[in-house]
Amino acid sequence: MSTENNSASHGLNRRKFIQQSAIAAGAGVLLAEPLISNAAGFIKPADNLTVGQIMDLFIKSVPGGVKTETVDTLKSGNRDIVVTGIVTTMFATVDIIRKAIKLGANFIIAHEPTFYNHADDTAWLQGDEVYQYKADLLKQHNIAVWRNHDYIHSLKPDGVILGVLKQLEWLENADKDNLNLLTFPSTPLRELVSHSKQKLDIRELRYLGDLNTTCRRIMILPGAVGVKTHIEAISKYKPNAIFCGEISEWETAEYVRDARAKGDNISLIVWGHIASEEPGSEFMLEWLNKNVPSIKVHHISPGNSLSFY
Repeated sequence: MSTENNSASHGLNRRKFIQQSAIAAGAGVLLAEPLISNAAGFIKPADNLTVGQIMDLFIKSVPGGVKTETVDTLKSGNRDIVVTGIVTTMFATVDIIRKAIKLGANFIIAHEPTFYNHADDTAWLQGDEVYQYKADLLKQHNIAVWRNHDYIHSLKPDGVILGVLKQLEWLENADKDNLNLLTFPSTPLRELVSHSKQKLDIRELRYLGDLNTTCRRIMILPGAVGVKTHIEAISKYKPNAIFCGEISEWETAEYVRDARAKGDNISLIVWGHIASEEPGSEFMLEWLNKNVPSIKVHHISPGNSLSFY
């Protein structure tokens, strides 16, 4: 762990530690969900599990169960495919599909879309060569792709947030009632940013503000939650910095610029969408290892699609 993180961690008091131990314990209960499927009852390690059984098993652990409106549908394959191996990832890219084939895995659980739009609508892509190549590759190797976005975010606690906090080693700093809100001893923003870059494997990121300012309270909002969520969080919780996945440059960044001009101690750190939510796929790997131990599971990061010049 970096020197700056040590200084933050050593400032934790016993009460905070006990509170966050309770959070971790709750997460442990979630990960230890009994091996039960809606379709098959108790799942034994020797069973030949299908895509549908594994999907149902995860959905069973989510408060409220099956969603009537969701993007979490199969993007290829079907529920009856017997699973030979699983790959968890942020995006089921062509490279990820090829790696799954080499691993003998025929089930990919992705967090984000496979076909370039939120709903994975492919009607407008008919005749597109890139779409057809990818769809044919999946069909040729009988690979099922399931998007697990709405369900993992609906876990209590949110599986992505929990994964991010664990990877950052900031779980103890999170508020027990709102894991997005973190409190630290007075710490230079530069140290928090450097620590997050190291832990999330980010080479470069964008920011707005003063890295030398002192922070006590920050918000983390991975992914693309939108400008309303960003601004409402800043307005309600008054953090010294907001760490987020991605923004529209004409929205959150302009609000923070104006807030700083007004005199507010607020900075904006933009990790990038993939880097900010990739730990959710690590959470999914851990969940699968605990709940379907008979199947080999791999986590493969697609990496950032963009490079820095």
